[in-house]
Amino acid sequence: MPGPREQLRSRAFLPIDPGAASSQGAFLAVTARPMSSIVSHHPSLSVTVDEGQVDTLDVTVVLPCYNEQDHVRDELERISKALDSSEFSYELIIIDDKSTDNTLAVLLEELPNYPHMRLMPFRRNGGSGTARRIGTVEARGRIVVWTDADMTYPNERIPEFVQYLIDHPDVDQVVGARTSEQGTHKLFRVPAKYVIRKLAEALSSTKIPDLNSGLRAFRREVSLPYLRLLPPGFSCVTTITMSFLSNQHAIDYLPIDYAKRAGTSKFHFFKDAYRYILQVLRMVMYFNPIKVLMPPAIWIFLIGFVKAIVDIVRYHFHLTTSALLLLLTGLMIGSIALLADLIVRSRNDL
Repeated sequence: MPGPREQLRSRAFLPIDPGAASSQGAFLAVTARPMSSIVSHHPSLSVTVDEGQVDTLDVTVVLPCYNEQDHVRDELERISKALDSSEFSYELIIIDDKSTDNTLAVLLEELPNYPHMRLMPFRRNGGSGTARRIGTVEARGRIVVWTDADMTYPNERIPEFVQYLIDHPDVDQVVGARTSEQGTHKLFRVPAKYVIRKLAEALSSTKIPDLNSGLRAFRREVSLPYLRLLPPGFSCVTTITMSFLSNQHAIDYLPIDYAKRAGTSKFHFFKDAYRYILQVLRMVMYFNPIKVLMPPAIWIFLIGFVKAIVDIVRYHFHLTTSALLLLLTGLMIGSIALLADLIVRSRNDL
């Protein structure tokens, strides 16, 4: 009987008969058998990794794809060419996130041309965070690289990021810090990202040149305890940054150029900006709740204390309801902060 990991794979991934895919990539041969029993038509069309195969390669590049049919070939060629010319052993884990265009058909067509490529098609759209999390768990490389398939990031520099981690054993993650903003909603996106980044810097007490860059390399072993915290969407990159920083894992940044996106952006300004802010707060709360809760508790209590003194002077030692509420609210939030910190310190899951 398959274990939980094999059962998860059988639900998450779509076993494919490459000959059964139509030109639209819509008709897929689906089987009810567990993934561990599937024999693929191509050795790269696999979704299982034996425990003995982990850390047998230098690099794993995890590349989520969703409706990237027009340029995914160029991205595959660019990444493969850069790594082929390096000294690193590597694999490409390409995850089709239930694309609605011909992306899967294109990937199946290119599969025989890339011996280092492993294709993982999802049964349903799970988001880039889900794709990156599963790709990292399935990775065989000691160093994992996250990047996008939309031609925005200089993926030809991936070997440089890997070499940086090798040359700096005290660094656990290196992030590509973008020197320009080429995304959609630029008028709103730039100030919003600045505010979110400054909030993250204040909460983590660390300077962060680029909080949510999609190009980064990190040590797989270090990342494993934090993968379960990744949300499904774009804020997964923010999560992995804050998780590392909150646990004293060193992150360095390399400046990179950022090109205009090929194809249609999947970024939704208001929804994703809200998720970024929420995820920053969530990560700091998870690892250091006092950092979030204690400052407002102290301010509310101090305001209530000053209000109480004013009330005593003005109303002859009588306190108003508002002063009492402020004092009690500050004490309650402070107590919650101390209790949350105690829970974090007694947790042994990280």
